[in-house]
Order: sequence, then structure tokens, then C-alpha cells
Amino acid sequence: MDEKSFRQALEELPLGEFRYFASTGSSNDLALAWATEGAPDLSVVFADEQTSGRGRKGRKWHTPAGSALAVSLILRPRAEDDTPISLFSGLGALGLCDALEKAGLEAQIKWPNDVLLNRRKVAGILAEAVWAGEALDSIVIGIGVNVLRTSVPPAEASRFPATSVEAEGGLTDRPQLLHDLLAALVSWRPRVGTPEFITAWNAALAFHGETVRVWRDEGDSLIGQVARLETDGRLTLTLPDGSLESINYGEVHLRPEEPQR
Repeated sequence: MDEKSFRQALEELPLGEFRYFASTGSSNDLALAWATEGAPDLSVVFADEQTSGRGRKGRKWHTPAGSALAVSLILRPRAEDDTPISLFSGLGALGLCDALEKAGLEAQIKWPNDVLLNRRKVAGILAEAVWAGEALDSIVIGIGVNVLRTSVPPAEASRFPATSVEAEGGLTDRPQLLHDLLAALVSWRPRVGTPEFITAWNAALAFHGETVRVWRDEGDSLIGQVARLETDGRLTLTLPDGSLESINYGEVHLRPEEPQR
């Protein structure tokens, strides 16, 4: 697919500007720099190949040429926005779930920022903020999606089992998938943080009611059942003693806990 195919797919959408790169290091890095230069709201950076993409905490996300989506959306805060930045990862994840549903697949959100198909990771979300002093200037939502089988990293390079849209039997038209993703993001954007938004995120939450282990930055871990998502994006677990504990976004990584044999 060339640049023209992607531009044509997006013509009807109310986006800002669109920048296409055949190959780049990180679409989020380009979007962050563009945001500081005054990029319009809803501007998009798309990379056909990404050689040094970033996930949370600097983890690498490589995007082989012609096989995936690597897209970053720039959002300018509106006067009425007072939403926690952590909820914008949920915006990216919900938008992708809607797009994958149109591709014929049922996706789930692995809190806080991964999207799963059949309990395997198909995409990662990275939301980053640009500040002007103490004022929020913009938010960049980076989304990397494994579309073709060739985009799936080798098992030894993955922290969590991975898959692709193609491997799960979904439609693999990348321009159409990009269109559906951005259309869903535009649709959900005014509803970030609303009860409808939180309800939809909860409904898509992976491992709901299952026992998981959560590792914190401090190095400790805790085990509990996934109970619900809070209105500010925190995840609440039911601990073995029946008590509830809420975990902040950005502190942890989460995996299903294997039953003891």
C-alpha cells in the first residue's frame, strides 16, 4: 500500500493534517515534535515502517514495512476537558476494539493499554502528554497494531503472547482498518470519561472476574480478581481476603495467574 491509498481512505474524516512516512523511528516521537510546533487538533502521523517504536516504559515496538499500523493521533485539549490523561489510553483501546469489530473480530482490553484477540496481544497503546509549563498543550495517542502475520514479533521477544489480525481471521485491508480506527477515535473523543465511556471500557475489559497477578514498579506483586474499572481509569481488584484494592495506571503490568497444580 502506498501513501495515496491511505490518504484516500481518510478523505471523509474530520481530521486535522495527515503526515505519512514510509519509514521512521517512532511515530509518537514525530507527533510529539509536531504538536510542539502547533499541529492542528486531530492531526495524524502514520508510519508504514517503524524501526524504534516505543511502548510503555520505553519498551520496543517494531513495525515491519507493509504489515501493520503505526499511527499517532494528536489531540488538543478543549476548554471543557478536565479528564485524567490515563483515560486517553482507554480512548485508543476502545477505538481499536470498534475497528476490529468491523473487521470481524471481538477484541478485549488488557488494562491499562493493550488490546487482545483470543487472549493474545494484537496492539499496544501509548498516550503521552505535551506540557507548556503547567498547562496541558496536547496529548498524543500512539497505536501499534499487528495486522499481517509478518508483524508478530518472535515469542522470545514478547512479554505477552502475541497475534495478528490476519492470524485471527480478520479483514486485513490496512487503509480500511486505519479509517475505521480513526473514525472510532473521533466518535469516542467527546465522550472520554463519561459513564458511557467507562461502561464500554468495563465491558471490554479482559480477564474480568479472573485471577491475575499485578507487578508494581516497586517490585512487589499482588494477586486478585479483576473487579472493575474506576471512573478515573484505575483498576480495582478483589483480593483473596475479600477486600478491594485500586491500582493506578502506569504503576504496573498484569498477567493472568496460572492455577496452582
